[in-house]
Amino acid sequence: MSNMQGRLSHALPWLTTDRNRILRTDTGEPKLLRGINRSGLEHTEPTSAGFLAAAEFTIEEVREIVLNWNANVLRIPFNQDWALRGRRGHSAEEYLSSLDQVISWAAELGAYTILDLQWLDADTVYGHIRGTNRAKVPNRVAPTPNASSILLWRTLADRYRDEPAVIFDLFNEPHDPLKDDSTPIHLIAPDGSVFESNASFVGPEEWNPWAERLVAEVRTVRPRGLILIAGVDWSFDLSRIHVNAGAIIYSAHIYPHHRRDRWHRPLGRSDDVPILVGEWGGSDKDLRFGEDLSGRMRELGLGWTAWSWVDRPHLVLQPRAPNYFPTAFGALVRSQLQRS
Repeated sequence: MSNMQGRLSHALPWLTTDRNRILRTDTGEPKLLRGINRSGLEHTEPTSAGFLAAAEFTIEEVREIVLNWNANVLRIPFNQDWALRGRRGHSAEEYLSSLDQVISWAAELGAYTILDLQWLDADTVYGHIRGTNRAKVPNRVAPTPNASSILLWRTLADRYRDEPAVIFDLFNEPHDPLKDDSTPIHLIAPDGSVFESNASFVGPEEWNPWAERLVAEVRTVRPRGLILIAGVDWSFDLSRIHVNAGAIIYSAHIYPHHRRDRWHRPLGRSDDVPILVGEWGGSDKDLRFGEDLSGRMRELGLGWTAWSWVDRPHLVLQPRAPNYFPTAFGALVRSQLQRS
């Protein structure tokens, strides 16, 4: 299906960048994007009622996030394979229409949507991480994009070519393969082609060519619109990430295990380039971290999207209940949004 001709964006203006700021293109005024990650559409298997119903994703939830919490952006993790091929008898068009619906819900209330390429598929395990109680948890976040990611972003660039409300986050968290991940990574050759590699690291030399290639694919079809580019080390390190293109924002993820004396890696270039903290969050015991980081982001004038409305670490105790009562960390996030 071709682009939506602006009908999803409900007259929201295009955004662009100038030095380290995000600006509205209609007035030239700065736009500070602050909001919430609403995960679920990247991993919730569709039911007979479809993708949104399976993820229990409703307009009431969007109203709560935008109107009551005062978010002006939603970050929506999605699944590449489902966007290209659908899932379990539900078509790719049905999946993309679900994303369309979320974009329209948010934009009608005045909020932008970040489409975040979180999972390449729902079946591949890229090693294991330690979860709660030190239990091994399958990791489904790939270290790099793959060849299908090029087709994906061409497809989305065409679909949302005329939709100012849509922001692209090209790849969630580039990272070194985990020790028990034997899946080859995919890299960009000097001629622009994709090849498999058994390399055990993904640094700026590996990630920058990918970012450049994906930005070029998008811009060929969709000249306008913000594009987020993650750092390496699970999107923590932006220090040597660079793409020579317009309307680029660099996206950092910062969590409690990241020591404050290393925050210069994601935040050190904030005087020179636009930075958005695409993920930050914590549990009730992480309030000091949350206060320190939110204060630092406010001091630097940075936008952000906190993690997560429905996944750990939670911002709300019962994310699908009518009262949406916040966790202690969620109360901190909500208070920061209401100061925006």
